[in-house]
Amino acid sequence: MTNTLLSKISMLAMPMMIASCLLASSATAMAQSNFRHCSDRTLSGDYGYAAEGLLLPAPGVSLQFRSVGLTTFDGKGNLSWLESTVIDGKLLEPGWTKATGTYTVNSDCTGTAVVFTPNSVDPSGNLVPLNLAFLVVKQGREVHSVLGAHAISTTFYKVE
Repeated sequence: MTNTLLSKISMLAMPMMIASCLLASSATAMAQSNFRHCSDRTLSGDYGYAAEGLLLPAPGVSLQFRSVGLTTFDGKGNLSWLESTVIDGKLLEPGWTKATGTYTVNSDCTGTAVVFTPNSVDPSGNLVPLNLAFLVVKQGREVHSVLGAHAISTTFYKVE
């Protein structure tokens, strides 16, 4: 009697365990397929931005920094932007300044950009590249960055 009962329980339990394992592995596969990997293509199109913080040009010197602009990412690692920048309360130049650069988006949605703008020069007048570290969020609709060697952060928003 006990063997018959155990046999019946085994016959019911085995299919249930198999079904549970299949459901669990299916849920894991679905979760993994929903994980989105980023690439240069994640950033494509126009993004408005606002940047603010402190420029740190020399030890003990800090200058208020504000900038707004429009950045165009081409989805292939190149960017261009228009900026209007104010440093320490002074507009750098009237109108909009053009800049160009490159970017790389890693599969984990982190990335870097190098931008060349005529507003970033050393005392000798040489262009100094802006080196940005960034994070892509909201499926590429938003980007948060920080400018290396300074205390300036920028948020980019996809123009839709």
